[in-house]
Amino acid sequence: MPEQDNLDWGLVHAFVLDGQGGARSIFREALEGLQLQGAESLWLHWDRSHPLTQRWLREQSGISEFACDLLLEENTRPRQLQLPGDALLLFLRGVNLNPGAEPEDMVSARIFADPQRVISLRLRPLRATEEIIAQLEKGCGPKNSAELILQLAHYLADRVDAVIEGLSEQLEEQEERLDSDELYMPNHGLMLHVRLRAANLRRFLAPQREIYSQLARNDFAWFAKDDTDYWNELSNRLIRYLEELELVRERVGLVLEAEHRRMSEKMNRTMYRLGIITGFFMPMSFITGLLGINLGGMPGAQNGHGFLFACALLGAVACFQWWLFRRLRWL
Repeated sequence: MPEQDNLDWGLVHAFVLDGQGGARSIFREALEGLQLQGAESLWLHWDRSHPLTQRWLREQSGISEFACDLLLEENTRPRQLQLPGDALLLFLRGVNLNPGAEPEDMVSARIFADPQRVISLRLRPLRATEEIIAQLEKGCGPKNSAELILQLAHYLADRVDAVIEGLSEQLEEQEERLDSDELYMPNHGLMLHVRLRAANLRRFLAPQREIYSQLARNDFAWFAKDDTDYWNELSNRLIRYLEELELVRERVGLVLEAEHRRMSEKMNRTMYRLGIITGFFMPMSFITGLLGINLGGMPGAQNGHGFLFACALLGAVACFQWWLFRRLRWL
């Protein structure tokens, strides 16, 4: 199969879009001297870590050295750059849904696009490209380069929605248990993990929203007129995601604040009770301490009923304190 042979060259997917929503897969060798017909366009999806990918990109792609350096640099952030010849460099991020990975450990999609071809690079598998290929196989995929990068951005945004919904559900569970059980203590580890994930997502989604906003105002001749509306809608979606992530962070703060307030109230109640008990027994402790001194002349020391009189005195003091504390509303 072409895909298996292409992987040996670092080429994950290679398709010629037919301009009608379908595509045909081609071998790596077919790239040499490939002639596109009519409305056809080329999509090459490469493994960035493969050495043959880097070699082809620099020697045979026809892309400038400057653009190759940007596409192959180790670390990057979401941004877009317009190149001479009506070409576009686009760096996007998507949530990492690969097995064993954390969603906030974002995966990068690096794209070079011009009117007749799209060259994309990835380090780890992207679910968004699988979605596009499935649409192409059904004959309802992207028809050209502009639609291809638009659909790629669209599928990347879809994955973010599911992750944010998962964060909200985790918070809702903690909030409901906190409201229904006064003795329940929120899971600190989970709360901090949710806040960290929200912060990491915001870190990459904020500049990506600005990218979509810029593309909505683009002046690329190969973009369709209605593409502006789609890019603008994607920008609005990311604004909503950013607002929801900010809300998630605030909700985590409220849960932790509610726990802190509950712990403070519990501590205050405990100290109040200890204060009442101390105040109740302090006068009786003073009387018993005074009567317990070993000196001559103590009243009742020679009286056989002296102990009963002392107990009666302590009982009278206790009753008086009980009445006084009730009157002062301390009890």
